[in-house]
Amino acid sequence: MDVETPVRAPAAATAGLPRGRGALSGAVRTALLAGEPRELPGEAEVAAADPYGEDLQLALHLCYEPHYRGFPGVADAAEWDPGLLGFRLLLERRFLDALRADVRAEDRVDRALREILSEPADAYGVSHYLRDEGGPTQLREYAALRSVHQLRESDPYAWVLPRLRGRAKAGMAAVLYDEFGGGRAERVHAELWAGLMTDLGLDPSYGRYVPAAGAATLAAANLMSLFGLHRSLRGALVGHVATVEVTSSPAAARMVVALRRAGAGPAALLFYEEHVEADAVHEQLVRREVVGGLLAEEPELEADVAFGIAATVQLAEWEADRLLTAWRSGRSALRVPLEE
Repeated sequence: MDVETPVRAPAAATAGLPRGRGALSGAVRTALLAGEPRELPGEAEVAAADPYGEDLQLALHLCYEPHYRGFPGVADAAEWDPGLLGFRLLLERRFLDALRADVRAEDRVDRALREILSEPADAYGVSHYLRDEGGPTQLREYAALRSVHQLRESDPYAWVLPRLRGRAKAGMAAVLYDEFGGGRAERVHAELWAGLMTDLGLDPSYGRYVPAAGAATLAAANLMSLFGLHRSLRGALVGHVATVEVTSSPAAARMVVALRRAGAGPAALLFYEEHVEADAVHEQLVRREVVGGLLAEEPELEADVAFGIAATVQLAEWEADRLLTAWRSGRSALRVPLEE
C-alpha cells in the first residue's frame, strides 16, 4: 500500500522483568537478575507443572526473551547460559509433549490447509466480536495482549531462513521483506503495531503488557519461539507461518471495521489495512512456494508442517475462548488492569 505512515513518538525501550507466577518462573527471574542459575527446579518439578499454566508459560517467556531484546539489567550472556538453556529444554519438552498429545493434526498438509482456508459459516471469533459488539475497552485490552507477540512480529520466523533452501527460502524471504517494512523502518509491522497502541492510548514499550497477559496469550507467543529456535521443528514453523497468512486477511478486514466503529485514528487503522492487502498476497506465496517448496525438498517433514498448523489453530482458539468468555461476562480479559 502506498499510504503515508502517521508520525508517532518513539516507543520506550524495553520493560523490566515481570514478577514470577510460581516456582518455575520465579526461579528463572531470580537467575536472570543474579546473572547465574541459582537453584533452578529439576525435571520432577517441571513434570508436575501444568504445561499450559501461568507458571510454566511465563517461565518459558522469560527463557526466550534473551534471544530477542532481553531485559534491562540482565546481561547479554544470559542468552547462552548453560543452566538456563538446560532448564528451558525441560520446559519445552513438557510443553511440546502436551501439544503432541492434545492436538489433533491431519497426516497430510493439503487436508490441514483445506480446513483453515475457508471459515465455517457459524465461525465467531475475537475479530467478529470486536467488529459487532466490542467497544474501546475491549479493543485496548486486545491490543495490549497482542503486543506480547506483535512488537516482535515475524522475528521468530527469521530464524528459519538458514534452515530452508530453494523455493522455500526465496518465498519466506519475500514474505519477511514485507513484514519488515520493505526496506523502510517506519513500515516495519512491529512499528505499525506500536503506532496502533499509541493511537489507542496504550504504552508501546516492548514487553510492557506481559504482566497483564494470561497463560493462553503467552503460550501462543511461546509456540513461535519454540518452533523458531529449533532446526528440528522447521516444518512446524512453516506450518505456523502458513496458518497465520491463510487466516489473517479476513480477520484484518473485520478489525478495520471494529476500529472505525470505535473512532480509532489513522495509525490504528494502518496496521490492519496493511494486512488486508499484504496477507492476501502472502497466503498464495506461502502455500505455493514456502510450504510447497519445503515439501518438494523434504517430503518427510509433511507431518511436522501439519502439526504446526494444528497447534497454531489450537492455541489461537484457546486464547480466543478465554477472551470472549471474559468479555461476555462483563469482565476484563487482563490479569491486571491496564493502569498497572
